[in-house]
Amino acid sequence: MLIGILQCGHFPKVDGYPERTYTDLYSSLLAGRGLTFRTWSVVDMEFPDSVHDAEGWLVTGSRHGAYEDLPFIAPLEDFIRDAFAEKVPLVGICFGHQIIAQAMGGRVEKFAGGWSIGPTDYDFDGETVPLNAWHQDQVVEPPKGARTVASSEACRYAAFLYDGHAMTIQPHPEFDRDAVDLLLKARAPGVVDPDRIDAALARIDSPVANAAAADRIADFFKENSRG
Repeated sequence: MLIGILQCGHFPKVDGYPERTYTDLYSSLLAGRGLTFRTWSVVDMEFPDSVHDAEGWLVTGSRHGAYEDLPFIAPLEDFIRDAFAEKVPLVGICFGHQIIAQAMGGRVEKFAGGWSIGPTDYDFDGETVPLNAWHQDQVVEPPKGARTVASSEACRYAAFLYDGHAMTIQPHPEFDRDAVDLLLKARAPGVVDPDRIDAALARIDSPVANAAAADRIADFFKENSRG
């Protein structure tokens, strides 16, 4: 099954860390589950010709806000709405979770309570699932048709299901320990409160359920594919 990765940002390059792209992160996360991948860098205005150029779409994270006036935001929202209309399954991660909600009528804001970073416990329909967080923005009003299936202490709307059309989550199952370590040391200083950085570094080796999240994502794509 071909999954189109809609790349909404660029993973940072830092000396001393292996260079990785979002394609690397997601193909590694979902390896061995019968999926193949092609990437369109929508942040650089590279868009597919049609929502049928892939059998499913994965909308990535980004350092940008869904509410920012950037050239790629409006055409990406149009693409998302077209995918819904054509019943091509979508998965959104972090920014992807937010932009899908916004495209379908929800609202995204910068959270006044600050950042969520590092291993974080999420309640998925009564099951505690630890995953790596990296965000301050979050959905504050879900769109019609979005069923909330996960939350955390700092994020009420941490995952949605859209009746077979889309599955979206706020945390980052594609982030392993090294990815979070890079972000904490290279991206967080001067942006995130130092106490939160220290707390995240203290729990960086805590286990996270990335493999289980990958199973959920792959199963969603396969169960909702029209192929």
